[in-house]
Amino acid sequence: MANIEIKDLLDAGVHFGHLTRKWDPNMAPYIYGERNGVHIIDLYKTAAKIEEASEALKKIASSGRKILFVATKKQAKEIISDKSKSVNMPYITERWPGGMLTNFITIRKAVKKMATIDRMKQDGSFEALSKREKLQINRQREKLEKNLGSITDMTRLPGAIFVVDVKKEHIAVAEAKKLNIPIFAMIDTNSDPRGIDYVVPANDDASKSIEKVLGHIIDAVAEGLSERKAGKEKVAEAKAETKKEVKK
Repeated sequence: MANIEIKDLLDAGVHFGHLTRKWDPNMAPYIYGERNGVHIIDLYKTAAKIEEASEALKKIASSGRKILFVATKKQAKEIISDKSKSVNMPYITERWPGGMLTNFITIRKAVKKMATIDRMKQDGSFEALSKREKLQINRQREKLEKNLGSITDMTRLPGAIFVVDVKKEHIAVAEAKKLNIPIFAMIDTNSDPRGIDYVVPANDDASKSIEKVLGHIIDAVAEGLSERKAGKEKVAEAKAETKKEVKK
């Protein structure tokens, strides 16, 4: 993983918290001070927490478990989508579907419905439907794609979730807590870090800050995936060698 430079975090505005009157006292350990009525986050603690979270996520990725990235706020949507796609991880950037984790079986049924519609279009049965039925099914497919298209490859509950803004994504956090799924999160000075397994104190409102933190996190996930791939290749090579020895 690339070294985390405090200057880079500073340049990205990761240190800017919320107005002091909007703070959550539980964030006090991560606050360096106050400037012009705004709390300043301690970037040395942020860097340490990014490293801690990155190491843990790297292990989860190398184990083959999926990491679900969640951010529905405007500033984070595109960043989360692009970064998650780069490592083939599921993500939610539209409205959080209630029961996404706690009622996962129902969510999987909805995802399978998309696959069924796609098969209908491939085998020709879709063309046998009336114009009205086609329109209804296409609308249903579009709605499912918008809300769940990014999790089609998530066939079981994720090994962890990464959240940008725990206040906004409180339903996702509550569901993960209920199922004891590890929660990683960027947390600003106006949020409560209690109950979050891996707290990354950071400005969660500015796109530059979100992109900077996510860049380190995704690099760690990519490393974990590379290690997993290398491990599989070694096992395959060992098996091939064993077969050769047996033939001899």
